[in-house]
Amino acid sequence: MYLRHTTRKKDGKIHRYWTLVRSVRVGRRVIQQTVAQLGELDEHGRLEARALARHLIGEPEQARLFDDGSGQLTVPVRLKGIRIERSRQFGDVYLALALWRGTGLAQLCEELLPAGKEQVPWEKIAAVLVTARLCEPSSELHIAEDWYRRTALSDLLQLDETQVNKDRLYRALDELLLHKAAIEAHLSGRCGELFAIDNEVLLYDVTSTYFEGQAQANPLAQRGYSRDHRPDCKQVCIGLVVSFDGFPLGYEVFPGNMHDSRTVQQIVTTMEARHGALGRVWIADRGMSSAANLAWLRETNRRYIVGAPKSELKKFAAELCGAGWREIREGIEVKLARCPETGDTIILCRSADRRTKEQAMHEKFSARIVAALERLSARIYHSTRRIDPTQVNRQIGRILQKNQRAAARFTVSLKDNDSPAGFYLHIQRNAEFDEWAEVSEGAYLLRSNITEWSDEQLWKAYIQLAQAEAAFRIQKDQLQVRPIWHQRADRVQAHILVCFLAFVLWKTLELWQQRAGLGNSPRTVLEEIARIQSNDVILPTTHGNIRLRCITQPDPAQAMLLERLGIVLPKRTRLTELDPPAVAPIAARA
Repeated sequence: MYLRHTTRKKDGKIHRYWTLVRSVRVGRRVIQQTVAQLGELDEHGRLEARALARHLIGEPEQARLFDDGSGQLTVPVRLKGIRIERSRQFGDVYLALALWRGTGLAQLCEELLPAGKEQVPWEKIAAVLVTARLCEPSSELHIAEDWYRRTALSDLLQLDETQVNKDRLYRALDELLLHKAAIEAHLSGRCGELFAIDNEVLLYDVTSTYFEGQAQANPLAQRGYSRDHRPDCKQVCIGLVVSFDGFPLGYEVFPGNMHDSRTVQQIVTTMEARHGALGRVWIADRGMSSAANLAWLRETNRRYIVGAPKSELKKFAAELCGAGWREIREGIEVKLARCPETGDTIILCRSADRRTKEQAMHEKFSARIVAALERLSARIYHSTRRIDPTQVNRQIGRILQKNQRAAARFTVSLKDNDSPAGFYLHIQRNAEFDEWAEVSEGAYLLRSNITEWSDEQLWKAYIQLAQAEAAFRIQKDQLQVRPIWHQRADRVQAHILVCFLAFVLWKTLELWQQRAGLGNSPRTVLEEIARIQSNDVILPTTHGNIRLRCITQPDPAQAMLLERLGIVLPKRTRLTELDPPAVAPIAARA
């Protein structure tokens, strides 16, 4: 990445605006992609950024870690013998630990996991697990044997490499899992303190993640509908609850063959027990909107906005064709109606972009059906012997099944004639399908029992469900919650909890970036800051070697990024007790 600036003259004063840019290869071309608009970084902006950083992560610089008392020492140095040793990744783990402390998880784990007879506090091992999942997702074995020794966590946590092994990491998973409910309750209050997030509206969605292996020791591992397109593998389903801004508040794990609609009552009851029930509005997609769930929500006086199956649009065909539509955004129209059976508010929605997409899909699948049926008809026509009509009907069924989106547009039958095959293929296009498609393409339907909100408020609240879908994408792609290699049920639950906590740090950093005007790409920030390292500088003197553990100076792009976030990196860190001494005598010459 590098910095680019533009200058503008306004009211006789020259203003310089900075942009953080990176080069990205697209095919054979290399384009410049804007990472963040940094604006005008004057002294006032720097003070605001540092105030925001203090609010979010407190004061991460601890004097006992970053001050060894040798700042004013003056000694002669032999230039010929100066060398650098022990390079470690510093920037990304430093930021991750700052987020870990800023969200209050460090203090919470210290309270929930009190020190016993163990040599290493469980809170530190939990910090290692979550930091590794955020910075470089990998297995516990990889953390213990490779990743940890390449980072500066041993300095920041005062935890030697020999004390981090796979068995201790596995035991930390078991200890952390016992306090899942307390962690979720803490996050509910902490997100409001950090970002003034209102938990009145809760977004709920379900995804699945698959296993490598048979997972025979895990009763939750079952085969079901796979969102990962891996029906060959067993899986579990994860129900995630996030706030209106996408901050994660809690989750539950369900059997892999459980339908989405069967998870609603359990997740609502569990989350309200932890976060309170007063004034909650639940938003979910159409997979959860069964008649039984909606009836239960109404009977228990819970408010909701849910998507409805597209088949229900036919009940409101008259409203779809009629007037009264209101454009609330370019290309988006809404209209309110009333459900006569339940009294629910029905929000009819039409999207121009969605209409174009559905029309293209219908045309694509229709063209495939026509092409396949024409080939089949040609084979029947050129046949020189009688053909079994049962086999032909099976072929027709397979063609329509592969192209279900447009299958109802055609009626296909076999008509007897005096040809060698004994029949011919008769294809008829259904006018009813085209008429209904003209009305319903691009339309969808929402249900709600909220009466005091406007049509625009109801629609805007529902589309925030994309925040829950984005959370799943981040956990799967960036934090690698899938595939699951653990076979024991408790270890699977603990693995998902660590991924959940890593996503908490991810979302905290994303919201921090947004407020600092740095976009919403935490991975870009982590990768850029990860290039900042700590190194041991060895200075030979007349009395011995002096070892200083120094932090590399950020380049201009990194410095601008850190300044925008309000982060001040330390210059040096203290040596640990197991490190070579800060001043080592030089061996006597022969």
